[in-house]
Amino acid sequence: MNHTEPQRNFGDEEDIRTEVRSLISSLPSDTNIQGKKLCNYQGCWYYYKNLQAVLDYQKHFKPLDSDIIVTSYPKSGTTWLKALTVALLHRSEDGLQSHPLTSDSPHGLVPFLEMDLYHKSSTPDLTKLSSSPRLFSTHMPLHTLREPLKDSPCKIVYVCRNVKDVLVSLWHFRSKIGKKEAERSGLESIIESFCKGVDNYGPIWDHVLSYWKGSLEDPKHVLFMRYEDLKEEPYAQVMRLAEFLDCPFTEQEIRTGSVEKISDLCSLSSLSNLDINKTGISWNNVDHSIFFRKGEVDDWKNHLTTEMANKIDMIMDEKFQGSGLKM
Repeated sequence: MNHTEPQRNFGDEEDIRTEVRSLISSLPSDTNIQGKKLCNYQGCWYYYKNLQAVLDYQKHFKPLDSDIIVTSYPKSGTTWLKALTVALLHRSEDGLQSHPLTSDSPHGLVPFLEMDLYHKSSTPDLTKLSSSPRLFSTHMPLHTLREPLKDSPCKIVYVCRNVKDVLVSLWHFRSKIGKKEAERSGLESIIESFCKGVDNYGPIWDHVLSYWKGSLEDPKHVLFMRYEDLKEEPYAQVMRLAEFLDCPFTEQEIRTGSVEKISDLCSLSSLSNLDINKTGISWNNVDHSIFFRKGEVDDWKNHLTTEMANKIDMIMDEKFQGSGLKM
């Protein structure tokens, strides 16, 4: 049966509840380049099922003071930041022996709130989460994420990445998900969607700015990290992340190379060579291996024309004007 609302076809989203359908019918709507329906809630575009999960999260999530939430715009270094967070909180003398990262993927260890936990259930049983502190992740913008957090002192870590590399990574990722070649037309369509600001979790500039401003206003609880800084100065950035998460390195750990060991463990080459990431399947039936590609800075130069790059830069410069943020 195909559920419909006036001028809104819910297609295969048959498990969208009536009250959510009603809300969706009142929201701005559009269709992305893949033909998937999106609606705009609190300034951010979502697939219908993800929006239902966001609403359930906002209504039901009860934060603990010790919670840590890892956040990003899609394809901005999410997997890497999750791995670093797990490695910092679970570091031990025996290195890789019985390390959580050898038995589950970063996405299994740090589940998505709206794409996993609340996607599967409106009231997931979070007592099953074994780790302390509890680790979550999300692609929601900060104002939406913070709604149920109220005055919670939980920590939020955001990673951003050069938008041109994000778009190229998204192009390859969607091609792999669809089990097809990364065709040029797909990249052009992704850039077109970016320019319009209409794509899943977009517009990207609003997303990044929500966390940038949040980190300036509340640096104790919101950490803003850059993918490029992690690549260029991993030692300093891992130290910075550990300090923020209240698990700083001891003098002895620094002397014995613990910082370097964690950087090495969480490198793309190391993670992608772990058996769990070569063969495992993630929460949404996607091969773990798909989450690991090149991870290089400025890979966009191999794919974008000068005209494409200039257009993207011009938009981002305009959107970030006066914010103090440079990408």
